[in-house]
Amino acid sequence: MSERVVLAYSGGLDTSVGIGWLKEATGKEVVALAIDVGQGGEDMNVIRQRALDCGAVEAIVIDAKAEFADDYLMPALKANALYQKRYPLVSALSRPLIGKHLASVARQLGADSVAHGCTGKGNDQVRFEAAVAAIAPELISIAPIRDLALTRDKAIEFAEKNNLPIAQSKKSPYSVDQNVWGRAVETGFLEDPWNAPIEDLYSYTQDPDVFREPTEITIRFEAGIPVAIDGVKYAAIDLVQKMNDLAGAHGVGRIDIVEDRLVGIKSREVYESPAGIALIAAHEELENLTLERDVNRFKRGIESRWADLVYEGLWFSGLKRSLDVFIDHTQEHVTGDVRLRLQGGRAVVTGRKSEESLYDFDLATYDTGDTFDQSLAKGFIELWALPSKIAAKRENNRGKK
Repeated sequence: MSERVVLAYSGGLDTSVGIGWLKEATGKEVVALAIDVGQGGEDMNVIRQRALDCGAVEAIVIDAKAEFADDYLMPALKANALYQKRYPLVSALSRPLIGKHLASVARQLGADSVAHGCTGKGNDQVRFEAAVAAIAPELISIAPIRDLALTRDKAIEFAEKNNLPIAQSKKSPYSVDQNVWGRAVETGFLEDPWNAPIEDLYSYTQDPDVFREPTEITIRFEAGIPVAIDGVKYAAIDLVQKMNDLAGAHGVGRIDIVEDRLVGIKSREVYESPAGIALIAAHEELENLTLERDVNRFKRGIESRWADLVYEGLWFSGLKRSLDVFIDHTQEHVTGDVRLRLQGGRAVVTGRKSEESLYDFDLATYDTGDTFDQSLAKGFIELWALPSKIAAKRENNRGKK
């Protein structure tokens, strides 16, 4: 059998041309691997046939939508994962899953290498290759655009020369990546961070400035996982898709950010994640009701580190696995219902309740029946402030000297 390379195949120009380009440059047979993570668009069977027509010796399609939701999106939700406090890791969460399947298929087929369509400027090259290295360190990673000088003009020329079946419709001014968790849009006029986004950028969300009557929903969580909306139970993938429809209809989840890429440059990105933003808002508020104060405070710092690790392609790292254990333990009591009001681009929590609640009405109330012993507060404050008081005396004495 000839040496083989397994290519992460999207069906677009670069990866389609990459099939023949890889074969010419390396002499290897190319196996195309397309992963469905809920990105929509073309039928996956059409994409599979295109890969074969472009010269792949084999084309494999894997429906990973349920796996993506269960094993990647739900852990991210439990971690309230937002890179730089705003980005819900739309693309970053799909890359370790794709990398995992790349490595698995390569091993099954006896391939010695894998390939992807990333440039040398982005984060995804790191995410793919770090994932493969963590799972199958013996495999070689190849990036035709980065390693073999496959520029866009060369790709178009190659496609025309070889009569490749790639639709050459009007070139989009944007670069778009999407899955069931959201959309990422960059390049074009967005490369100037002063330029405001325009409505044509968006697909998952409606214009939040158009008045619509609010939608109010109740989300049920069990151990940190959303399991039902308004009493109707859903599998994780179906619940995310339902939340995309509900929250997207009110323009929830639009994000415009200048982010720090792993390779050291700043990049202006526009994201849509209606389900992600709405579910994180609900989940975080349920944690406020059910987690002890110190656990909740400490977890906020862990969440930031978890998001950084995933953004940086370290999904399979030892530290990330260890943080997962902590986060999973915190979710033991995160069970209950959260009411969300969706309107005007916002998902606002208007109610929360839980059988695991730490909220004690009798302690919290200011009305008759209050069980909080206020006489204890004076002594508590004196002890709490004692270190600051002693330090202040020292500074006063130093000033006198």
